[in-house]
Amino acid sequence: MRIAVTYENGEIFQHFGHSEHFKLYDVEDGKIVKEQIVDTNGSGHGALAGFLQTAKADALICGGIGMGAQMALADAGIKLFAGVHGSADEAAKALAAGNLEYDPDAHCDHHGRHHDGDCGHAHCAEHHCAGN
Repeated sequence: MRIAVTYENGEIFQHFGHSEHFKLYDVEDGKIVKEQIVDTNGSGHGALAGFLQTAKADALICGGIGMGAQMALADAGIKLFAGVHGSADEAAKALAAGNLEYDPDAHCDHHGRHHDGDCGHAHCAEHHCAGN
């Protein structure tokens, strides 16, 4: 299994559509056996699902994510683990071990309109999604 994590300075980057890097983890028998950081080369919201599909990701760990991106990931067969905060390495280890806590309803649906820094999820008000 290959896990992709939105990545910035060792942490899970909180806005999928603005991700400049992913950290990829190859997992065998519940353990991470290989890690690499990849640059998205400026790919935006729509292209990132294809980028992850090309990278052969089976799962994505991220913070906030829009519904369009969620649907693109589902179409690509990539399982989504959204609403996750903190260390990218720790989250990947938890998913590899089968015990990652995540929010299946985490998303940022604000594209094309501005809001008061809150799209219904605390992580958006605290991080990069707010007001974009």
